[in-house]
Amino acid sequence: MSLFPKFTRRALLMTVAAAATAASSGAAFAGDIKIGFLLKTMQEERYKRDRAAFTAKVEELGGEVIFDSANNDELTQLGKFENMLAKGANVIVLQPVNTGTAGSMVSMANSEGVRVVGYDSMLVDGPLDAMVMQDSWAVGRLQGEAMVEWLKEKKGSVTGKIALIQGQPGDSNAMAMSSGVLEIVEANPGLELVTNQAHEGWSSEKAMATAENTLTSNDNGIDAFIANNSGMARGVIAALEAQDLASADKVFVAGSDADLANIQYVAQGKQAVEIWKQIDPLAETAAEVAFALASNPDGAAIDILDEDKVINNGYADVPTIVTPITLVTQDNIDDTIIAGGFYTKEEVYGN
Repeated sequence: MSLFPKFTRRALLMTVAAAATAASSGAAFAGDIKIGFLLKTMQEERYKRDRAAFTAKVEELGGEVIFDSANNDELTQLGKFENMLAKGANVIVLQPVNTGTAGSMVSMANSEGVRVVGYDSMLVDGPLDAMVMQDSWAVGRLQGEAMVEWLKEKKGSVTGKIALIQGQPGDSNAMAMSSGVLEIVEANPGLELVTNQAHEGWSSEKAMATAENTLTSNDNGIDAFIANNSGMARGVIAALEAQDLASADKVFVAGSDADLANIQYVAQGKQAVEIWKQIDPLAETAAEVAFALASNPDGAAIDILDEDKVINNGYADVPTIVTPITLVTQDNIDDTIIAGGFYTKEEVYGN
């Protein structure tokens, strides 16, 4: 069961509408509102969608977006963050490279009267004004549950060797997703976790190397690879292809982010499942939250937002809004990814 209740946006949208009205009639006019949007990377295909959806929503509300990304480098992100402050951002939406140290940037912003909304990855042990995220633990649990069903179907029992391909070392999202997977592994004594490896920069190439080493040390006898994101799942698929094992009938592979290449792999039968972390609701909600906070600079976030949950990140109680995730399989691509307008049938299946 998810740690968070089902996400709804109606009350938040009402809050944003009220905020826009207040901004247009008060001291801060909507056209004067600048929202910083700082992603940790543009490495994954999905982030083009994050940027586009976020920018469109802020502009629809009447604000201006200052966008940048940090190439998965902590010091680069610090410089970009400082630049957004210098450009006059009223609120910054931050996806931190290092979730363990990003609180220092929030403190810097708060000291200048600028609030910070966490995006996608919850920073830990530091201040944060609000958070918009998906339930990363539930992502991992969905992957693990799908693996269990695959093993029952393909092997007749929940037994086998499992490899967990984690993202950035110490990243709160990677740890949460992995904890969801590990709960499933630990609940099934017939499963043997032979690899549990983190990968700097969420690197597809490093994930491929880990998969190659895992296959070699186990005489290709691996039943499942679960990866924290799409890019690393592609690295696993590349390693499997070299051994003629890139088939969902032979090895279970799960990814997360729904990059087009991975959805194509699922359609082709190379990859078993992919988690669709729906980008538009995530990015648009973050934009709405940031705009509401910018429009009410003196109001407490807990009073302005209609949060799903208040999460203690080890330092503060953070008002948090959670957006949807969906398990994608070969059987439901048309009813999920395509019906939802994320990709067209032509993009997934070709002409």
